[in-house]
Amino acid sequence: MSTIVLEFNELSPALLDRFIAAGHLPNFQRFRDAALVAVTDAEEQAPNLEPWIQWITVHTGLSYAEHGCFKLNDGGTLAAPRIWDLVSRSGRGNWICGSMNAAARPGFLGHFLPDPWATEPTALPPGHFEPYIDLVRAYVHEHSARPEVSAGEFARFGRFMLAHGLSVSSVLAAVRQLAQERRADVKWRRAMILDRLQWDLFRSVHRSARPHFATFFINSTAHFQHFHWREFEPGLFTVQPSEADRRTYGDTVLEGYRNMDRMVGQALGMTGEGDGLVLVTALSQQPMLTHEDDGGRQIFRHRDIDRLLAFAGVAPGWTYAPVMSQQFLLHFESEEAAAAAAGRIEALRLADGRQPMWARRQGPTLDAGCMIEQAPTGDMAVISPATNTGAAFLDLFYPLEALRSGRHHPDGAFWIKGPGIAARRLPGRVSLRAVAPTLADLAGVEGHFAMPSLLAGGELEIAA
Repeated sequence: MSTIVLEFNELSPALLDRFIAAGHLPNFQRFRDAALVAVTDAEEQAPNLEPWIQWITVHTGLSYAEHGCFKLNDGGTLAAPRIWDLVSRSGRGNWICGSMNAAARPGFLGHFLPDPWATEPTALPPGHFEPYIDLVRAYVHEHSARPEVSAGEFARFGRFMLAHGLSVSSVLAAVRQLAQERRADVKWRRAMILDRLQWDLFRSVHRSARPHFATFFINSTAHFQHFHWREFEPGLFTVQPSEADRRTYGDTVLEGYRNMDRMVGQALGMTGEGDGLVLVTALSQQPMLTHEDDGGRQIFRHRDIDRLLAFAGVAPGWTYAPVMSQQFLLHFESEEAAAAAAGRIEALRLADGRQPMWARRQGPTLDAGCMIEQAPTGDMAVISPATNTGAAFLDLFYPLEALRSGRHHPDGAFWIKGPGIAARRLPGRVSLRAVAPTLADLAGVEGHFAMPSLLAGGELEIAA
């Protein structure tokens, strides 16, 4: 028996049911109708309700209070075993494709592709995924800015994908995308092209390696919900989108779910009667209505890291690592240098007195980013006490896409299909900490978990 875990970040159980009822997601419906269906409770609230926190709970069975990983890259230092570590201890192989805030510990067996925001974990086998990682990280890290990717890097990526399952349908989808961009504003669809490429890679490695346990993570629909729920359901919001934005982005959320429905259909075809197929979303989203009275929440990202840090008076000797949205990491040679830099970054002030940036230190590393959520009026200046200079805020930072209109919700989807598992829907909610012991049970491996498996109790027989 082998198991595939589809990690579709932040899909909403309520939207899944709604879109299935409307006939939009036939493959999700096939999956749900044959599965044990549960709604998980992340058992956290903001600021501890973040995917990079909840996915560690999914993979280890530990609560946030137990694993203590608060930032996106903290998972690389966590010593607690993940499900794939237990599978490796049993002598069987894994294929971990993009799981968030993950790590491969000594003794790991199989293939490991870290998430594109990771700065610490390395891919396994060493160097194998390098052409893919380099290009994908360039686009994901730089978000809406244009990344610097050379023709040689594109060529390396193309050769890698040709050798790792590039499908005709993905090529045709990319060609259609480029053609449509000449006539309409559809660049948001590029994220779904990346999904297709990663799915091609996943299927190729899965066919050749035949792992006992595999995960496949994608984030595109979570991104669509965060930035385009306003266009998806404008009647919920006070700040209304323009007619142009409604036309451009109104179907974005549904298209994200439809894109994942195609992968679900292919995943059903990849798994036989004796295999397990799982859907986990870790958490979900809901409309963000908390900032409607002040114009909506806007995220800003720095335009040029060298210029920004020079303006703040941060001395040279740092290494920059972009992470997600407005967040980035700075690595210094000493804790003293990091502390000095944090002081200068957090000393920046807008002309109206607001602090525009945070800079949290952990050893010689800073976790930093822009904390402004409403656009400053006019050409308001940022003042740097260290350099005794000023610069217009919008010369240093740029807005990311639309106003933020989706926020996290603790509910998550957890569907389990496998031999001996009766199709039914569990009442109420189950702890997110129950996912890891259930996956271990499905994979036929043993671990020490505080929560029991949802498959425990004797009424289900799970083949190892």
